[in-house]
Amino acid sequence: MSSIIDIHFLLDAAVQRSNGLNDFGDPSFLPALERLVHSINAEGKLSENGAAIFTERLIESLASRLALESHLKRHPEILQEELKQPVFIIGLPRTGTTMLHRVLARDRRFYTPLWWEVRFPAPLGPTPSEGEDPRVALAKSEVKMMLEAMPELLTMHPLDAELPDEEVVLMEHSFLSAMYAYANIPTYTEWLGKQDQTPAYRYLKRQLQFLQWQKRRRGEVAQRWILKAPHHTHAMDVLFKVFPDAKVIQTHRDPLETIPSMSSFAHTIWRVYSDQADPREAAALWSAKFAKGLRDAIGVRDKLPADRFLDVWYLDAVAKPLEVARTVYPFIGMTLTDEAEKSMSEWIGQSSRDKRAPHDYSLEKMGLTRSKLESDFDEYRQRYILPRKVMSAGANP
Repeated sequence: MSSIIDIHFLLDAAVQRSNGLNDFGDPSFLPALERLVHSINAEGKLSENGAAIFTERLIESLASRLALESHLKRHPEILQEELKQPVFIIGLPRTGTTMLHRVLARDRRFYTPLWWEVRFPAPLGPTPSEGEDPRVALAKSEVKMMLEAMPELLTMHPLDAELPDEEVVLMEHSFLSAMYAYANIPTYTEWLGKQDQTPAYRYLKRQLQFLQWQKRRRGEVAQRWILKAPHHTHAMDVLFKVFPDAKVIQTHRDPLETIPSMSSFAHTIWRVYSDQADPREAAALWSAKFAKGLRDAIGVRDKLPADRFLDVWYLDAVAKPLEVARTVYPFIGMTLTDEAEKSMSEWIGQSSRDKRAPHDYSLEKMGLTRSKLESDFDEYRQRYILPRKVMSAGANP
């Protein structure tokens, strides 16, 4: 039986860790935190170790809120940072989003959130004028421990403390994000699906302004952000509400291939926190979430101009990433420079997918069936997957 997580303890611990800071900012996070903690305690089935890790993560998120508000009071100019025409890469997990994101990140004209930045967005004390930021070492240590505990993580996601990663980690601090990624908490998950995501995206914007302000103080000056998170599939209407001049690159791959893989990844994460993680429950949750998310995304796309979106086929993203990158620049109204293309090409050569072990997963292991996936994802497959397969078959008789 795991320890009970107490919300008052979490808030007090964050204040103590932050040397007495007590302004958490917009209080809209509190109902979400309360729902989350209740669900964790009632149905999360966390192990003792899992409860300790989860508690620490929640305290970190609360302490991060305190740090951001403290910085905003001392540096109100942070909220004057302009996030011009951000580009969001979305799509099902396991569809080449990470590869495309990291390729584009080689262009220095783009800001990208690095893993150490999304995990530790606030400086740890005074920022040194020279040398490595102490958050980098902390993130490297954390990644090392994660991979030692679960080596199979590397076959599913090329985790690296100093490479770009998902800004959804920043959204955890609103407690209106994919916290169900860490445990099977159906009550919270169902509640979350009915909530307005606007506070979460507004808080994401503030945190990106905070990161951009820090980057510029370190001498990093770019033109726009390249971001990526499959999570945005579930709230693309809110994404455009908060980032009205955004452009979206959507990657596509058959859910019959991606859902078993992403479900296996989710189950692996659940096992970090619980000794009772069930792969079938993980698959059922993630399959249902993304079936609805993709249907909602289609509805959003049907209401907006087509030039706000660029579609990318998964096999192109992983097999021909440089060619795909070349198509991105006309879409976002920029020119790919020789310097950026050379940097991309060099990085691609150093990070070939075949250097990692293959991810072992199957429909049967996750309790999924082909017929159920075909039914649940029919609208998405009819629009984006089956026409491409027909075209590919015609090109390769």
